[in-house]
Amino acid sequence: MKSFLSKIHRLDFTVGIIGLGYVGLPLMWAFHQKGINVLGYDIDESKVAHLRKGVPYIKHLGKEMMEVLAKSELSDATTDFSRLVESDAILICVPTPLNRHREPDMSYVEQTTKTISKHLRKGQLIILESTTWPGTTEDLVIPILEKYSGMKAGIDFYVAYSPEREDPGNAKYDTTVIPKVVGGHGKQALELAKALYNAAIVKTVPVSDCKTAEAVKLTENIFRSVNIALVNELKVVFQLMGINVHEVLDAADTKPFGFMKFTPGPGLGGHCIPIDPFYLTWKAREFEKNTRFIELAGEINTSMPKYVIEQTMKALNAHQKSVSGSSILLIGLAYKPDVDDMRESPTFKLFDLLKELGADISYYDSYIPKITPTREHQEWTGFESIEWSQSMIEGFDAVIISTNHSDINYTELGDWCKCIIDTRNAMKNYKSNKENHIFKA
Repeated sequence: MKSFLSKIHRLDFTVGIIGLGYVGLPLMWAFHQKGINVLGYDIDESKVAHLRKGVPYIKHLGKEMMEVLAKSELSDATTDFSRLVESDAILICVPTPLNRHREPDMSYVEQTTKTISKHLRKGQLIILESTTWPGTTEDLVIPILEKYSGMKAGIDFYVAYSPEREDPGNAKYDTTVIPKVVGGHGKQALELAKALYNAAIVKTVPVSDCKTAEAVKLTENIFRSVNIALVNELKVVFQLMGINVHEVLDAADTKPFGFMKFTPGPGLGGHCIPIDPFYLTWKAREFEKNTRFIELAGEINTSMPKYVIEQTMKALNAHQKSVSGSSILLIGLAYKPDVDDMRESPTFKLFDLLKELGADISYYDSYIPKITPTREHQEWTGFESIEWSQSMIEGFDAVIISTNHSDINYTELGDWCKCIIDTRNAMKNYKSNKENHIFKA
């Protein structure tokens, strides 16, 4: 351990990162910026090839970062997991989705851990970053590592948990400036993990153990889920009362204490908020507890796409049209503005609902010109974005704004469209003489 700490303090060590996606790639960049050797691992050959050639595959991270990583002697990427022995610390950044029964799918973590155990060497530090239920590191990861390696955690190797806190597309908060919560399996593991992250991250926040750190991540996202559910519910009620919920929230946000603004939308997206709360709901059943507050928030948030479709029906009815047979354009496939991340995007649910009702569907998203394969929505693979032009957009019976990208010309959209269903308050500054033209949803 002392030898490892000395290497960390000299920045003479190698960090291995498994999973080169929205979490792993920014982590790789964070360590590289501090002059630390980084080695990325991924089963996706295309990601590794892109990284080695300096070709961006996550748009908001930019071309410059990829080019620097590709040319640097401090960084490399591989699909060869036998090279895990080259890394002093191994960070696991793989997906933790839900299965079709809305239960945790730990297959990616399990398989990755088994792979690590086959190449585990004494003195290595293994850190799980994937979001999961409290107890995963010590009840699942460590037993697998010990079983297949024949070594003992805390004696032969070290294990810790540090939840990812990425916010894709947020230029203000990149990986290096977001404090890192760290929980270790024992004091030595915690000390090593703290030293490791302190070498690249602005601040570490140590907690008593791994399961506490795991609970921190769930709490952060449950907090957001519950508050988003609240404003989604307020939106529905206030709209019936003829009150603009966005005006209410903007005014409430002027209070300098006791209020935190959240905004409503067409449903939840991304890999965190639609999924993470259900990890705790699932785990709580082991203790014969029902997480009613979390489940209620989930019900409200998952109901929002249906609410959008109801408002779309009303908007089309006002134009003497039905959904069936209408051509409908959805603006924005990404789950949030100005990123190319379409994981769990509510737009997919809107696709499905509109298709069931017989609508002719198209979408526009400059960040996602073509839909690549996803775990949940294989049927939409290959679907391509339309071009942005007046002649193209004027031909639609209705347009639903699902994601409010900043590169969209909302003035043009308002001028060209007959009927707009705005789920994001994107048209708030648009001025028009048209009547019965823009509908809130």
